[in-house]
Amino acid sequence: MQLTKHAHACVTLEKEGTRVVIDPGTFTPDAAEAVGLAHAVLITHDHFDHFDGELVAAALAARPGLRVYGTAAVADALGGHGGRVRAVTAGDSFTVGPLDVTVHGRRHAPIHADIPCPDNVGYLLDGAVHHPGDSYSVPDAPVRTLLLPTSGPWTKLGEAADYVRAVGPERVIQIHELMLSELGQISTARFLGEQGLTGVAIELLEPGTTVRL
Repeated sequence: MQLTKHAHACVTLEKEGTRVVIDPGTFTPDAAEAVGLAHAVLITHDHFDHFDGELVAAALAARPGLRVYGTAAVADALGGHGGRVRAVTAGDSFTVGPLDVTVHGRRHAPIHADIPCPDNVGYLLDGAVHHPGDSYSVPDAPVRTLLLPTSGPWTKLGEAADYVRAVGPERVIQIHELMLSELGQISTARFLGEQGLTGVAIELLEPGTTVRL
């Protein structure tokens, strides 16, 4: 499987010619291009930096084979499109071509008592790579590569460290990083990484970088 890092929370995963895009939001400049090449789009929750509703709706209208998976709020925003939009919750599973996907987690991490926490699901693909959305929910399955959110109003370095320890991945790739400066990203990676609190190197990938998992 190959992973391409896009800006902020968006990634493309490709296996045997099948492409899945996760969380193409409004902070991702090439989201339309990524979705245009995808066989399926997976949305963790309905916040704008993870879900560009107009973009995804336009892609569904233009491409009859495209499928979208997300929370009930995402499905409600898009409509059914003849069954091509599916609401998923923790415990669900589905396939996209050769990719096996399982769904984990239920709620967005808390920001403040005055701000409601929407539903948020994470996706584990082929038991290999996990995208948690905006959550530190630990999947009930082994994870080889964890995509770790590192910036945002809900993130905390101490909780991020405990999250990596609890998941126990072999590899960690930083995502959801746009609210950190370059220095902030490097400092976070060092604080959490191989010589820091988790003992696992935190990889920083420039948008557009593709790596093999």
